Amino acid sequence: MAGAALEQLPRGTVEEADILLRADSAGATHELLDWARAGRIRFSVGFDITEPVRQAILSLPESAFRAAVGQDGDDRDGAWVAEITDRLDLSGWPEGARAIVRRERPHPGAQLSFTDHGGHRFQVTLTDQQGSDIAEIERRHRARANVEDRIRNAKQTGLDKLPFRDFEHNAVWLELVLLAQDLLCWTQRLVLDGELARCEPKRLRYRLLHVAARLGFHARRPPCASNATGHGRASAPPPSSACARCRCQLPDRPPRPAMITAPLAPESAAGAWPHASPGQLCARPDC
Repeated sequence: MAGAALEQLPRGTVEEADILLRADSAGATHELLDWARAGRIRFSVGFDITEPVRQAILSLPESAFRAAVGQDGDDRDGAWVAEITDRLDLSGWPEGARAIVRRERPHPGAQLSFTDHGGHRFQVTLTDQQGSDIAEIERRHRARANVEDRIRNAKQTGLDKLPFRDFEHNAVWLELVLLAQDLLCWTQRLVLDGELARCEPKRLRYRLLHVAARLGFHARRPPCASNATGHGRASAPPPSSACARCRCQLPDRPPRPAMITAPLAPESAAGAWPHASPGQLCARPDC
């Protein structure tokens, strides 16, 4: 997955830019982090709170914690960060790995787990980023939360409903879902503004995509945005010659002359009825 993401970037960007790999605790594997280190890619991943990690957190003095910062750079109320690298054995991880713990008060109604202590919730980040500002390092890791927003948006475009029984067919469905999500993202970034540029697919669908359009007609021809005919209108098919009530086929009208000096004589062929314009009724007695 990480390799596929890098393939979407220009080669010059991959070779020159400082790239940070962010993931949740599922990314805390030796294989992935060794791969990142070999490719000169920094990493920041979630770290499971095992018993040694929990003991390291509880052994921290209160003075070791400092205020966490939000995405706007201001101090975040009810959240603190501290470093526990010197209290853990990280020799099995890439050289320079650090462990940063976040302590916060849970929001009202949240369920605490067995790893929580003293009414606080703890989260640990494993990273190889350098610098003494651990609050900024931890803030940079939490900025990956927009990935969860993209996953929720993908579910609104069909990811949560795999319609087929076969894996191959569902794989094609997944590609279509990702294509739809890409189209919506680029449309919002390049075309829309205001609320429509920020809303999720479900709201965008009812605010924009499902808005009914009205097709106007001019000279019995529907307008078309194509300039194929050179006049901004595509050639439309001739009007239907069916009766508006019984749908019987009326004879085709003869070409309109340049100037009509006398009324046209009715058709004399057997079974033919007088000409009628679209939307009018034929001259059949039973119509």
